[in-house]
Amino acid sequence: MKINWNFIKLFVLSCFLVFLFSFSKNRNESRKITKIDIKFIDDNNPFITLSTVNKLLIQNKEKVTSIGKETLVLKKMEKRLLKNPMIRNAEVFVTVEGVLGVNIEQRKPIARVAASPDYYLDEDGKKMPLSVVYSARVPIITGISENNFAEVTSLILKMNKDPFMKSSVVGLHVKQDGTIDLKLRKHDFTVHFGKPKAVEKKFQNFKAFYKKTKQDSTLMSYNQINLEFTSQVVATKK
Repeated sequence: MKINWNFIKLFVLSCFLVFLFSFSKNRNESRKITKIDIKFIDDNNPFITLSTVNKLLIQNKEKVTSIGKETLVLKKMEKRLLKNPMIRNAEVFVTVEGVLGVNIEQRKPIARVAASPDYYLDEDGKKMPLSVVYSARVPIITGISENNFAEVTSLILKMNKDPFMKSSVVGLHVKQDGTIDLKLRKHDFTVHFGKPKAVEKKFQNFKAFYKKTKQDSTLMSYNQINLEFTSQVVATKK
């Protein structure tokens, strides 16, 4: 009987590789977590503390170095983080060095809704509670109902892309018929925006009117600026 040495060599090599893989895997899983590295990957100021994130991750464990890598269930940790109303997305992973990495994307408030209690409206058009850690400087919305969330969110997002409108508007009042009044930072007149349609055109009309009336010093003589008609600006004097 002829011995197939190539087959034997291949078999021995395969067994050796399986042994190395199992040894490396077991050794890696038996290591303890050395530290937690939490990163906020959004541009917001922190609405949630690192301490809170730590507690959500390790729960009843006294310290991170007491956790073995083999006991971690990363998906469960991510789910616990996502239950926090300040967090939009979370990614949890473990490095070869035993570092528990956490990437946190916070929800981004674009307006504060005057209610009982107040809450934020985030960029996804969803309610977001106020934070005890940081208060966002965003426009105040009054008179809103949940039926208007989508339209108001779309308007504010477009407003935030326009430097002049973003810096000028400090408040929005949503009426029962769905029309919107804007409150400006430095002026006491009302800007009746109407329904949030043809938004960019209305922005252009208002900026052109503002520039002209400011140049001829007549801006402060008006009581209301009506942008509801996209073909013209209707201004009412005091």
